[in-house]
Amino acid sequence: MLVLCLAGVAAVSAQVRCVDAAREAARLAGRGDRESAVLTARRLAPAGARVDVRREGEFVVATVVARSTILPALDIRAQAVSAIEPAAASGRSPPR
Repeated sequence: MLVLCLAGVAAVSAQVRCVDAAREAARLAGRGDRESAVLTARRLAPAGARVDVRREGEFVVATVVARSTILPALDIRAQAVSAIEPAAASGRSPPR
């Protein structure tokens, strides 16, 4: 029973980290800073997580997928979407 509880806590923690990583990646990529988006997502996500940032029309979609350490058959996934800001769409640098 204790192992199941620990597995649940670990999965929830990894899910929260994936959500945070995807949200930040989408926000940064929407501002036109794709390189920082991927680096930031990798820093925030659980170790070994896959990060994908892609453009879909006027939006940026960031996906973070991590494998559960206790339940290896379980992939933990989060996805976030952000509108592409006008400065990024026009090719101008984002404001700092």
